[in-house]
Amino acid sequence: MVAVKSRAFCILREFEQAQAELIGKAVALSDGKAGTVKHLYLDEFHGLRIELSGHEGRWPVSTIKFAQT
Repeated sequence: MVAVKSRAFCILREFEQAQAELIGKAVALSDGKAGTVKHLYLDEFHGLRIELSGHEGRWPVSTIKFAQT
């Protein structure tokens, strides 16, 4: 059980790090959509997904082609 809790804490720590790095950043997706990352979701089937301001839907974080630094 300790190993399971440790793995869960690692996942949550990485999720929080991804939120800190991506929320509020301007990004362009591989399908041409662009906008500011409004929210991150942890999807049990697809992994990390993002929601962009100005666009309906959620996309896999892997579709980010460009992130403004």
